[in-house]
Amino acid sequence: MQEEISYYSVPQPNEISDREKEDAMGAYLMMFASAAIGLPFPILNLIAAIIYYFVNKSKGRFVRFHTLQSLFSQIPLTLINTGAVVWLIRIFVYELGFSNEFWGYIIMLGVANLTYFIFSIIGAIRARKGRFYYFWFFGTWSYQVTYKMKDQQSKSDEPINKPPL
Repeated sequence: MQEEISYYSVPQPNEISDREKEDAMGAYLMMFASAAIGLPFPILNLIAAIIYYFVNKSKGRFVRFHTLQSLFSQIPLTLINTGAVVWLIRIFVYELGFSNEFWGYIIMLGVANLTYFIFSIIGAIRARKGRFYYFWFFGTWSYQVTYKMKDQQSKSDEPINKPPL
């Protein structure tokens, strides 16, 4: 028999304060952290997202969801961006040429960054309007972490307002 998991209900846009909406929107704008400083170190974006999460996680479940989703989605992007920086440093230090594999990686990196940029802007706009925007995989994971009840069990068959899987 499966253990039944219950979830808190998701707030509606009119139930969320403007301050919470702005804080949730800010989570998606952490992707510009290293660009604002002017450094090509992708790890700064992840550090900024981690700090933003811990500073804002007590501001309510709506803000916590958006900051967590932004943080979770930033991790793989940071890893592939760091891989490109390391690879580029190796090319210059060891005076290697730019191989086809490198250019393929750069193209994949560009597509991944553009996709993340588009999803983050959409997430920021939706958060500012008090709405949820679920990234593939990261949205469901963030929802489950943020809205899962720990002590109470629901009598209903389906979780309340659970995002599509």
